[in-house]
Amino acid sequence: MSAEDAAPDSWRVTLPCTRAEAEAIDAADDLAIDAVLMTTEEVEDDVERWRLDAYMEHEPDAAMLAALNALVPSAAGTAPRVTALTAQDWVAMSQQGLEPIREGRFVVHTSAHPSDAPDGGRALLIDAGQAFGTGHHATTSGCLAMLDGLASRRFRRIIDVGTGTGVLAFAAAFLWPEAKVVATDIDPAAIEVTRENAALNRVDGVALIVADGALSDAITASAPYDLVIANILAGPLVSMAPELAAIADAGATIVLAGLLETQRANVVAAYAACGCTLEAADVRGDWTILRLAAGSARYVPSSPPDPKGRDGWALDL
Repeated sequence: MSAEDAAPDSWRVTLPCTRAEAEAIDAADDLAIDAVLMTTEEVEDDVERWRLDAYMEHEPDAAMLAALNALVPSAAGTAPRVTALTAQDWVAMSQQGLEPIREGRFVVHTSAHPSDAPDGGRALLIDAGQAFGTGHHATTSGCLAMLDGLASRRFRRIIDVGTGTGVLAFAAAFLWPEAKVVATDIDPAAIEVTRENAALNRVDGVALIVADGALSDAITASAPYDLVIANILAGPLVSMAPELAAIADAGATIVLAGLLETQRANVVAAYAACGCTLEAADVRGDWTILRLAAGSARYVPSSPPDPKGRDGWALDL
């Protein structure tokens, strides 16, 4: 029996999209869709000519197709292209075209595109999977560049809030091997992915915590941190400003990402209210990575941060 005659063991759904839609998909923490989503620029520098490919193990039903269509409103009226795939690993297929990303001392690559580390640097193998953060999104690669630029500083306690695949925590552990590094995520699946990636990349000593924000006892027990990293979204960054500032040491460095350039002012204002000042910004397309400095005295909220106050996070600040 030929490969063409074999029963499909995975499926691909393809839809056109815009760059803005692709970036929103890449930045989303939890889309509740049981598929690996990949976005690709079809025509260089054309913001309208992008493509969404969704890879899954089962034939997509009407609900799945409707959920994918909802992610790309610009494709309204376009029928999804459904392709049955045979004798191929659906995760490996989703990584086709993910060339290695190089930022300073780091190269991030997938199994499909192996790459050697730069001299004196570190290669990180991060496959596309259940968690956000392969290094290919501007926010993740921008954070890698921001961390690389801080290599001359000394940090003793580091936390990566919303770690996704663990790539930023691994980079921090490489740059500051004597530091205590903590990686947290609200999603237990993301922490499991980070655990697997740590073993795959032989990264030791990164403490992994499932936590909603930064209010967990396991997080506050190790505070204060002199480097706080949070690559999430603008709404959560604003809502979590008091709790992130509260776990930061006096004068700590805070790296924030996952926000659009149009959302910068709101995020900066939220942290300024907690005594933080903007030190640097790296604008990458529509996205911005911020580096702030905590105040000279450790921030103490006027009232204990309440996670219930995060209800109704605004993502279009």
